[in-house]
Amino acid sequence: MLEMNVERVPKIELMGFVSYGTPWIHFFRNTDEHVLYVIKSGELHMREEGREYVLRRGDMLLLEPGLDHEGTNKAVCDYYFFHFRHPGLTPSPRVIDPAELARSYVLDDDDGHGQVPTHYFPKHCTISDKNSFQQLMRAMNELLLLYRRKHYNRGVTALRFSEFLIELSREYLLGVLQNEGGKGSKAITKVHALLDYIQQHYTEKLTSTEIQAELEANYDYLNRVFKEYTGETIMRYANKIRIQHARELIRATPMSFGEIGYLVGLEDPYHFSKVFKQYVGLSPMQYYKKVREM
Repeated sequence: MLEMNVERVPKIELMGFVSYGTPWIHFFRNTDEHVLYVIKSGELHMREEGREYVLRRGDMLLLEPGLDHEGTNKAVCDYYFFHFRHPGLTPSPRVIDPAELARSYVLDDDDGHGQVPTHYFPKHCTISDKNSFQQLMRAMNELLLLYRRKHYNRGVTALRFSEFLIELSREYLLGVLQNEGGKGSKAITKVHALLDYIQQHYTEKLTSTEIQAELEANYDYLNRVFKEYTGETIMRYANKIRIQHARELIRATPMSFGEIGYLVGLEDPYHFSKVFKQYVGLSPMQYYKKVREM
């Protein structure tokens, strides 16, 4: 497991996709970059500093800078590769319980004024769930499309890649929790499912009845464990997400406040303005003038 400082954005050196229809063996190399392999199909046989890996569909391996690595056997393989530099990605000095790791992903501080939690990235993991694998492939292709654009934006692509690393780590840790169980694993899994649900539906009117049906659990229980791990009730967290997106739209678009409120799920202009001021400390107009002056 590696520790990842999420305040540092990786610098991408190279990314791509290769398909070997005939058996191929990886060459020997020692590089000063991190290299991430994501296997789409076939097999990739690798050795790093004497440790051997056989990578198959859904497998990922993160090779570390300064370590010798090479192929060990010829095989047919299709895979994505990412060469990047990340000074905030280092081997973890301790063994951490998966429940503790997963808990760190529900901590939030949208302005960075509090302590930023350390995230963790697995050196080697497998995404075996069919839907998760398909989402992974879509994420790979979206990253490549960004990278291959004629007017390539390094900053945007690096930020998307950083978000991908965090989400990939979260998916892996939740998979471990679901497989191993243990104290608190059910609650943490429900909290993460709720986080996903809110991110997907914050533009809609969220109701306790719909949330209960989606999560297959009592709403009061869900609200209690959600607040325990995030410090927010479900509905307050949903409004926090809405206002985060509203701020982004105010900064980046010429849309009216009414349009923005509608897009983030706060259709009534008065209610949108009231909620916005609760979270930001400024009205939408005051915030607009502030960001334009910066």
